[in-house]
Amino acid sequence: MYPLLRPALFQLDPESAHHLTLHGVNIAARLGLSGLIAPHPAADPRRVMGLDFPNPVGLAAGLDKNGDCIDGLAALGFGFIEIGTITPLAQPGNPKPRLFRLPQANAIINRMGFNNDGVDRLIANVQHAAYRGILGINIGKNAVTPIEKAADDYLICLRKVYPYASYVTINISSPNTKNLRQLQDEDALDALLALLKAEQQRLADTHGKYVPIALKIAPDIEGEQVAQIAHLLMRHQIDGVIATNTTLSREGVEHLPHGDEAGGLSGAPVRDKSTAVIRRLAAELQGALPIIGVGGILNGADALEKINAGASLVQVYSGLIYRGPALVAECVNAIKATAARN
Repeated sequence: MYPLLRPALFQLDPESAHHLTLHGVNIAARLGLSGLIAPHPAADPRRVMGLDFPNPVGLAAGLDKNGDCIDGLAALGFGFIEIGTITPLAQPGNPKPRLFRLPQANAIINRMGFNNDGVDRLIANVQHAAYRGILGINIGKNAVTPIEKAADDYLICLRKVYPYASYVTINISSPNTKNLRQLQDEDALDALLALLKAEQQRLADTHGKYVPIALKIAPDIEGEQVAQIAHLLMRHQIDGVIATNTTLSREGVEHLPHGDEAGGLSGAPVRDKSTAVIRRLAAELQGALPIIGVGGILNGADALEKINAGASLVQVYSGLIYRGPALVAECVNAIKATAARN
């Protein structure tokens, strides 16, 4: 059905199309019509970060920032849903327009800037959702918070979302919040992970349950920095790493309309950069913690490439915009078929 709807959606402003599509997904779920939008994938259970995933294909953060559409999205067959990025206080994000399609490259550029309604609104939405599957909550810092105080924002969000999350993602890799990627530098990351790990242990004691923490990193880090990050993840016993966020590179889209817009580039052009980071991480980590692969997955072969590079799970986002919800089952089936042959 999506291929019939896509031309009309692509006539709309990208951000308007985004909201309209999510509204439609919610309505379809309430009416029991989600099966008309996407085939339900086969079961392919995986145990990762101590959690049981019904299949290895999830929704990446950014599509449902406030958790408004959890039930509708879950009905599309995802093995897990990640919502956010959320910040302590509501913020409007960057001025519009801030979302651009590059259809010739199956790509998107966004400079949304962590626009969200604040952590308390997200928690209320999670409480009202019927979904009881694996739910990741992605947290960040407010734009007005100085970078040297960033840890305060992460700790506020971690404390608030901890009782409601299956796992929590620490987003230090968006290119659309000033200076945020400085937190990937060795000393800054060492300090941040130490604080987060100590708070995770305290919260586990308080709530009587252990909620894993994953770190989301950029595709633009150099080889030696990948090794440094892997070492810090192991040192602080972080539970997982998500590779990768969007890229600042414009390789392959320089000549296209909107190719020079500021922001993070996602979709097909980031696929190889993301996979290279996954492969290097896997070599450094040697199975010490799992990798969730994301970046440029537009078909089942792309998802399988991430798994073969060392990812335990994958996430999709931009691929949904170009391929629609059928992408979920296609990716699950490709991964499962290859595992069965091996």
